[in-house]
Parts: sequence; C-alpha cells; structure tokens
Amino acid sequence: MKGALEGIRVLDLTQMLAGPFGSMMMGDLGAEVIKLEPPGGDESRHTPPYFYGKDSAYFWSLNKSKKSLVVNLKSPEGLQIFYDLVVQSDVVLENYRPGVTERLKIDYPTLKQKNPKIIHCSISSFGHSGPYRNRPGYDLIVQAMSGGMSITGEPGRPPVRAGIPIGDLMGGALAVHGILAAYISRQKTGKGQWIDVSLLEGQLSLLVYVAQYFFHSGKVPGPIGAGHQTSIIYQSFKTKDIYIVVTALQDHHFKIFCRVIGKPEWAEDPRFATRPERLKNRTTLIPLIEEILLTKSGDEWMEKFHEAGIPAGPINTLDRVFSDPHVLSRGIIKELEYPSGERVKTVGNPLRMSETPAEEKRPPLVGEHTREILSTLLGYPSDKIDSLVKAGVVQCG
Repeated sequence: MKGALEGIRVLDLTQMLAGPFGSMMMGDLGAEVIKLEPPGGDESRHTPPYFYGKDSAYFWSLNKSKKSLVVNLKSPEGLQIFYDLVVQSDVVLENYRPGVTERLKIDYPTLKQKNPKIIHCSISSFGHSGPYRNRPGYDLIVQAMSGGMSITGEPGRPPVRAGIPIGDLMGGALAVHGILAAYISRQKTGKGQWIDVSLLEGQLSLLVYVAQYFFHSGKVPGPIGAGHQTSIIYQSFKTKDIYIVVTALQDHHFKIFCRVIGKPEWAEDPRFATRPERLKNRTTLIPLIEEILLTKSGDEWMEKFHEAGIPAGPINTLDRVFSDPHVLSRGIIKELEYPSGERVKTVGNPLRMSETPAEEKRPPLVGEHTREILSTLLGYPSDKIDSLVKAGVVQCG
C-alpha cells in the first residue's frame, strides 16, 4: 500500500531536533526523504549516552524512514551534486542560521533558478528577519522567551522547562504544515515558494487563550502548577500511592465528583456550586479535595471516577505508559531491525490513515544510500562516484 506522500522528494539538510522530526513524519507517510549529511555524518549520531551500534538513540528517535547521502557542500563538486538533486526534488528543508544558506549558495533565490517549483523551508530560532535573527537559539531559549516557561511550574517556585522539547517539536510540525500547504498551492499555480519557520513564533502560537486572557485583562499570569488558570477542577492530585489527574470543571461533572468522593453537599455549597464561585474559592476547595484523595490508591479512585463518567487518568512514568494495555493495543510502539539483527523498539507515527497508513523504516547508516542516489537518481556512472569518494566529496556507507 502506498503512503499518502509517495512521490514527494525531500532534501533534508537539518540536524539535531526540529527539522529531523518534521522530515521523519513525512518519511513515515511515504515521502522520499534524502538526508544530506556532512562528512562524518550528522552530529546527533554521536549524542550520548545511549547507542545502537555507532548511532545514538537520540539519532534513532528522529531519523526513521530516511535515506542517507554524505556530501561536502563546501566543495564545488558537492555543491553541484546538491544542485542536481534540487532539480529532481520537491522540497529543501534546512535549519541553518540566517545567512548561512547565502554563504553556501543554497538559499531560495539561488535554488529557485535551478528549479522554479522547489519549496524551500527554513527553520530557525527567531526567523529570518528582526533584531534577533542572527542569535543562536535552542529549544530551551525559545520556551523561555515565548513566555511559556513563565507559566510552567508551581506557584512561588522558579519557572521550569517543559519535560519534552515542545519548542523544537512545534517547529518541526509547523514546517510539515507549511510544506504541505505550499505543495497544494504548487499543484494549483505551478510555483514553489519559501517558508520561514520561527521556533519562537511557534511557541507564541501555543499560548492561545493564555495570550488572549492577557490581551483582554492586562494581567500577567504566573506559574499555576498542574492546575488551570480558569477551570476548577482541572489538575493533578496525590493519592495514597501515585499522582492522578481529574477533570470535573462543568457543574454537572462537579456534582458527580462530589458524590463519588463522599461529599455531595459540596455541590450545593454556595462557595462551590458554580464555576465562577469555585474559581473564586479555589484555595479553600482544593486542599479539601486533596485531603480526601489521599485516603485511597490511584487505581481505586480512577475506577470510581471512570464508573461515574468523570475524566481521570494516572500521571504515568514511562515504564507505565509503555506497558499500558490501551497504548499496546493501538500499535504505536514499533520494532525495527538494526543491521546487526537487533530489534529496536521505537515510537511510531501517530497518524492512523485508512487508505495510506504510515510505515516506519529504520534510520539509515551514515552514507548508506550515497551510491544508490548518485547512480539511480542522478545517473552518475560508477567511475565518477568512485572519484568523488576518493576526493572526499561524498562518503558511502
């Protein structure tokens, strides 16, 4: 069965996280993703502490469903190889700092001359305009500067970074979103275009109602822990053994919740009977709930809440989530075979498509597809490839 994106060829120049995540999602869905690596390979192949053979677990998590071509873009011959590939491709994805593509002569105006239909997507921390355009940046930096970290953490405590790299991951998702929108547009107009993805702006877009509340009220919010700014009950609680989360913010859910925990009278208490009153009196209500939930185990409470129709769930550690019967039943955990024969577990593509399902393939070895791509796609004869290898322009796996 063919993937939904079969027929789209992506030249992936990205390293580390944001770009590789996006291109991997496209590769899983059938796009031919050619990962162009510098001599020696992508630096994330060497990220400690865990490795499969010579490649890091970090690299494995972001580079499934790709081909590897190692080429030195700083050499004239390597640059020509890239230009030849651009003519044969649909998308160029890169995450160089602004100005680097111009120095390397692989910027959009240059590539557009080679292939007017090319879609060029640039991912950077701050975008290609503005006073911060030349600043280096990482996921942590954009999480902080976007305001997201200022509302993450416990009240009265220092702000904390999100446990997953949401700055980078949102950037990769936005890149895919933009690339596919540009591809649809090209189907209508025949023209490619340039896409400027800023990780900082990606984080700003995730502020949604938090930003809107600020625009309306002018009030600067602070950390609120595992709760919610304007919804009660919508937070985590400690039980006898584990933490769980419970959502009972609607009035009818709150009445059921109160009945389940043995306090039906709270639903009639004027301090708690309505959403506005519960919000106003949260510092009174929450400690009362916390005291009761400490009397039973998390599984006992969740059984009661689920029977009553109250949304609730455990705060799973990774060992719990990857042994959860629902997670296992969905088939999101895949096993891919390393060239040595080792079976490697990994998280699969989350999309479920009835006609064009995703299909994950193991990450490529460094330079594994160099010879295949140069000979099959570009038609280079064997002696030319051999001379390019000898000159250090390309590297074969």
